[in-house]
Amino acid sequence: MKKIKWRKTYTCYEKNILLATDVFNSKNLAVQAQKKILGKMASKSIATTLIDDTSSEVLDELYRVTKEYTQNKKEAERVIKHLIKTVIKLAILYRNSQFNQEELALMEKFKKKVHQLAMTVVSFHQVEYTFDRNVLSKLLNECREMLHQIIQRHLTAKSHGRVNNVFDHFSDCEFLAALYNPFGNFKPHLQKLCDGINKMLDEENI
Repeated sequence: MKKIKWRKTYTCYEKNILLATDVFNSKNLAVQAQKKILGKMASKSIATTLIDDTSSEVLDELYRVTKEYTQNKKEAERVIKHLIKTVIKLAILYRNSQFNQEELALMEKFKKKVHQLAMTVVSFHQVEYTFDRNVLSKLLNECREMLHQIIQRHLTAKSHGRVNNVFDHFSDCEFLAALYNPFGNFKPHLQKLCDGINKMLDEENI
């Protein structure tokens, strides 16, 4: 199977989303990324957006906390853009039946691991004195390794690099410690993140 490659150019609309001074809209970016990927594939059967309102709210909050933590707007945009592209590519491959039996089995394990991660993220927030950054980091890195295996046959080295960029940031123990600091500046972000993740769990979207 020919691996999916991405153009290095972006539409004016995408540039406006990525470079706007104060606006970052993950859902709009996801729609543009989806259109681009589908335009490169033989099958264009997916008509609905792959990132719903709740997911986009979580992504927007991840952008805000990343921007505040790194103090680097471009880096925050890059991390979330890479996350969105990865999610969309994975979903399109899955929905277009591109995975073999071994990859499908890995995909099921990956879904369960992501669900476990989401439950742990919320639990550490809701139950005092349970937070363990090493546990969260380990779960994130386990998700990373499964994802690399799932996409190995299908995506390019550049896509694998995007996966690493995302997980390098979110699995960083210092970032996790700052995010969960009960007296830190990120407490409101964590509350919104967990509210969104809880909603996704209720809707069985994660």
